[in-house]
Amino acid sequence: MILIGEKINGAIPSVAKAIAAKDADFIRNLAKVQSEAGVDFLDVCASVDNDIELETLKWLIDLVQEVSDIPIAIDSPNANVIAQAIKFCNKPGLINSVSMEGDKVEVIFPIIADTKWECVALLCDDTGIPQDTVKRLEVFATLMDKAKQYNIAPSRLHIDPLVQMLCTSEDGILAIMDVIKEIKTQYPKIHVTGGASNISFNLPIRRLVNQAFIVLAMSAGMDSAIVDPTKQDLMGMIFATEALLGQDEYCMEYIGAYREGKFGQK
Repeated sequence: MILIGEKINGAIPSVAKAIAAKDADFIRNLAKVQSEAGVDFLDVCASVDNDIELETLKWLIDLVQEVSDIPIAIDSPNANVIAQAIKFCNKPGLINSVSMEGDKVEVIFPIIADTKWECVALLCDDTGIPQDTVKRLEVFATLMDKAKQYNIAPSRLHIDPLVQMLCTSEDGILAIMDVIKEIKTQYPKIHVTGGASNISFNLPIRRLVNQAFIVLAMSAGMDSAIVDPTKQDLMGMIFATEALLGQDEYCMEYIGAYREGKFGQK
C-alpha cells in the first residue's frame, strides 16, 4: 500500500491556525511524525485564499523538506498553482490532483510528461462527480486517452474513484468496488487511491467505518491511500489486510511494522 500522509492540510483547524501564525515548528513536527510512521508521500495542502496560496505552499514545502526527504504531494484544486509549486520540490513527488474538469489535465500532463512525477487523477469532469459505474469508467477512459497522448505510464497514475459519504449512499461502496476492479483489470500496473476518511463523514465512531472501508477497498484493488499514518488501528488494519491478500510473504511486513511500533502500541 502506498501511503500518502494527510496531516499537513490547511482545512484542518489546527493546521490552519499554524499557517496563520506562521508556526514553523508545528508544521515541521507534522512532517516528522508522518515520516517516522512510514509514509511514501507527504501531502501539503495550503487551503488558503487564492492570492496567497502559492507563497503559502512554498513556505510549507520548505519546512517539510528541512526535516524530511519523503517526496511531496502538492495538493491544490488549482492546476496552475501546482504547476508553479513543482519548482519548490527537491525531488519528483505526487501531483494532487487533476481531473477531466476544465483544463487541469492540459495544464499538468505536459509539465510532468518527461519526468518521474506521479499524479492523482479524480474521476470527475465538467458535469460533476458521476453517480454510476458506467459514467465513472467513461471519465476514466477519457483520462487514459490523455495520459497516452502525453506518454504518461499507467504506473505513474493514482486514480481516485471519488468515494462519497456512506450516509448518503444507496448501495454503500459496491459501485466503487466495481469501478476499482475494472480499472485494475484494464491496467494492472495503475494505482487506485482515495481518502480513507471520506467515507465516514457525519457518522459516529468514524474510525470503525474507515477501517472497514480500507479492508474492502484493498480487496477490490486499491493500493494507495491518503491517510493519517499516526492512527495505529488503521495502520494495523492495512498491514493485516495486505498479509491476508497474499501481498506480504510470510507476514514479514506485518511483523516488521509491529516491531517498529507502527501499530499495536497504543
